[in-house]
Amino acid sequence: MNWPGAIRDFKSYLQLEKSLSAHSVEAYLHDIQKLVQFLELNGDTTSPEKIERKQLERFLVFLHEIGMNDRSQARIISGIRAFYKFLLMEDLIDNDPSQLLDLPKLSRKLPDTLSFDEVTKIIDTIDLSTPEGQRNKAIFETLYSCGLRVTELVELKISDIYFDVGFLKVKGKGNKERLVPIGEAALKFIQIYLHTIRNHVPVKKGFEDHVFLNRRGSKLTRVYIFMLLKELAEKAGIKKTVSPHTFRHSFATHLIEGGADLRAVQEMLGHESITTTEIYTHIDREFLRATLVQFHPRFK
Repeated sequence: MNWPGAIRDFKSYLQLEKSLSAHSVEAYLHDIQKLVQFLELNGDTTSPEKIERKQLERFLVFLHEIGMNDRSQARIISGIRAFYKFLLMEDLIDNDPSQLLDLPKLSRKLPDTLSFDEVTKIIDTIDLSTPEGQRNKAIFETLYSCGLRVTELVELKISDIYFDVGFLKVKGKGNKERLVPIGEAALKFIQIYLHTIRNHVPVKKGFEDHVFLNRRGSKLTRVYIFMLLKELAEKAGIKKTVSPHTFRHSFATHLIEGGADLRAVQEMLGHESITTTEIYTHIDREFLRATLVQFHPRFK
């Protein structure tokens, strides 16, 4: 049994025997395809009938690590259970590896994930009548548009922004560089900030190439970005615990839930492979851009 054949039979079962709507069928298939993508990313060629519970649990850990919330994980568990219940009913497997599957018990609590409307509400709270407001607008549009870590944001260089093609060169953990697409809205606000605000700031030596500066001409700190976002969230009436990393988790969650390819999201986040093999460095740049344009709400 191979995955395409098993998924095709499962689709027919959902349509003909369960009489589910096209939307529901697509949702079930979407969940199974995410599992298949995960296996492919890790070089796992296990066929559907030979999958074990530990492999499914590793998949759920992966979803947790990229920021998918509990509700979305529960939905995917439901889809996987339905798939294996079908295989068991068809006598295609002897044991159901998903039977005791549960949400992973992880000690580190993920930050809250914001909805797109909540992200928009926070950004719209920024006062654009001040120089700092123009800068902050560019900061948070960039954070959400690109899913950057806060350190990557404060260290972002002007020379690493490719305005003509819409990409940033980002230096992540371990000084590993990656290319990340950036939306037109974020680019527009960066250009406004650079041309109308930053060019009037007396830049201190050593910070000439940093994009975002404070009034004294030095780069911003991680703590400053954290405090600024907390203040904006309070003004916007957001009750969740919000940090810059919340924007990063929201970026990933919105893409994954919208149907984005796991490989592209992994590449844009700058994560290493779970198997420690870097297999994301050859993703085509246009493929990354197309993924954001299709699935990221700010790119639409």
